Formats: sequence, structure tokens, C-alpha cells
Amino acid sequence: MEVVVTNIGKAVLASSLLAIALPSPSRAADGHDSAATPTHILDERSAERLRANKGLTLQWIDWDHRGTATVTNKDGVWRLHGRQAGANGPGLLALDGVITEIGADYFTFQGKITIADTPDPGRTCSADKTWHFAVTQNRSYYRLREFEWCDGLTDYIDVYF
Repeated sequence: MEVVVTNIGKAVLASSLLAIALPSPSRAADGHDSAATPTHILDERSAERLRANKGLTLQWIDWDHRGTATVTNKDGVWRLHGRQAGANGPGLLALDGVITEIGADYFTFQGKITIADTPDPGRTCSADKTWHFAVTQNRSYYRLREFEWCDGLTDYIDVYF
């Protein structure tokens, strides 16, 4: 088989080979976004509450048995990874992404939230976008402010402190 490459073809081929050979600058070996902008911290008290959180819940799964919410800080970029699963049946909540800003009683999260098999088997909601969590009415948790983001049901996702 003979391949004919023109000057334009050489540039395209070289660019394609370079893209394949080099690791993506936006993804580190651990899969995290290494090019992410550092988290903007406007309120240290809220940042500490989030870092030392006491888990998360989705009301469809269980109010009393919280899932885990792990906050890590690498090079100033705060990440949130959370998970709650039903103890006696189906139901899953998963969060994974970057905390972009922490202010007085709120934080902004850029990442993916997935709800599966709750409150009904077969229900699946998943979106990767910017999310807003806030403390309201002096509660001891941050609540997701996008309540009806999937299919019209109100999903209460809370991160406790």
C-alpha cells in the first residue's frame, strides 16, 4: 500500500501523531484535571466546614445513613468525590468534580452528579455541569440548589458539616 502525503498532509499527520504521543495537558496520570484553576476561597470558615464535612445524602436513598464526601486539595485545586448507596436495595448517588469557589455559606462545583435507581428502579439522572450548593435557614448542611434538574422530581442532595 502506498501513502501519498502532501505538505498540508504532513502538517496534519504530524499534529495527529503529536496529539496521540503526548499526554493531554489537562489530565494528569490520576485522571484529575491538572490544568484546573485553583479554587477561589472567599470564606475560610466555609472552606474548613467543607473540608471536614460529615458526609452526604440524597433523600430517596436514606436521610439517616450518610454516604461519604471526600474533599482533597492538590496544588490549590479542591476536588469533591462523594457517594451514597442504598443499604437495602437499589439507589446510588455519585458526585465527582472540582470545587471552583467557596464563599460564605455556599460553594460552586464543576463536575458530574449521577443518581441511579432511585426513587424508582430504572431512573437514571446524570449531568456534568456547574452546580451550586448553599446553606439556607441556618441548616447544618450545604444543599444543592438545582432541585429539579433531571426529570421534574425534586432531588435534595445535602453535604453535611
